[in-house]
Amino acid sequence: MERRDEELIQQLMTHDDELRALYSEHTELKHQLEAFRDKIHLSTEEEIEKKRIQKLKLASKDRLMAVLHRCQHQHEAH
Repeated sequence: MERRDEELIQQLMTHDDELRALYSEHTELKHQLEAFRDKIHLSTEEEIEKKRIQKLKLASKDRLMAVLHRCQHQHEAH
């Protein structure tokens, strides 16, 4: 996610509960992935879990960006 997107999310999430929840979910998934990156070797189960979290994180980013886009258009309309 680009820095300007993150800055915009920070501004808009004070007024949008859905955006705030999605950003929180995305951040939590990011932290979970970082825990896997700190390990040198992953078991088969850990590899599977890592891939599952990566997919969830990507899906959460897609939802987050869709809500951000919607919020931008609503904000510009006012």
